[in-house]
Amino acid sequence: MSIWVTIDLPIRPERRDDFLELIKGTAPDTRAYDGCELFDIYLDQDTAGRVLFYERWESKEKQEKYMAWRTETGVVDSLGEYLAGEPTFSYFDKFDG
Repeated sequence: MSIWVTIDLPIRPERRDDFLELIKGTAPDTRAYDGCELFDIYLDQDTAGRVLFYERWESKEKQEKYMAWRTETGVVDSLGEYLAGEPTFSYFDKFDG
């Protein structure tokens, strides 16, 4: 069963465009990574520095493996210069009620 993941990123507003360029370069590898079913990015209309990643993965384990890979490759560390605070990760199961 797939899981849904949101990552709420508080980005320094003055660095948002640079951050988005970085992500544009990494997004194809994310979408091609084993287990990734969907990877979308949303920009908050009211808060210039708020970026939301909306993802669907085959499993939480595959998403965690992906995050470990991004940490090993240095991408996670490179995000520090853009962040205005800590990212918030949330994991969801779809309810078909």
